Amino acid sequence: MGIALFFGGQSLLAQEAKSKKEKKAQLVKELVNGGRYTVEVTRALPMGGRSVNLTSLYSLELRGDSVLSYLPYFGRAYSVPYGGGERMRFTSTMTEHTLSYDKKGTARIIFKTRTDEDSYTFNIQIFKNGSSTIQVTPVNRQAITYQGDLLTEKKE
Repeated sequence: MGIALFFGGQSLLAQEAKSKKEKKAQLVKELVNGGRYTVEVTRALPMGGRSVNLTSLYSLELRGDSVLSYLPYFGRAYSVPYGGGERMRFTSTMTEHTLSYDKKGTARIIFKTRTDEDSYTFNIQIFKNGSSTIQVTPVNRQAITYQGDLLTEKKE
């Protein structure tokens, strides 16, 4: 009899975990579909270099048709303003914005943006659990990839 209760309890825990995952996936989808969300970046993966764990707060925020990029840059620059310029820290308007989902429910957001210094193509993947990958391809610098998490809770 004790074994049946144990298995019953384990089944209940598994159901609760599944329900929690489904709620998280639904929240992630609502945020992405709403077009207003922030990805907090925790790792940078420059081309031809080692990955860099980020200890400061860096993020990419989408607000309707605007993008707020506060990202570090590691890599080779081909043409930049004297002193290095803004790097990957800017606010700009998005163009050619597309949103699609694959069979597993992973969101893919692709858009272009331009600043006074460079033009960028962003390719973002947001998985059902909120983990995210951001690939940025600038015209005047080497491409770089970032990893992080979609913020699903408001920070005070």
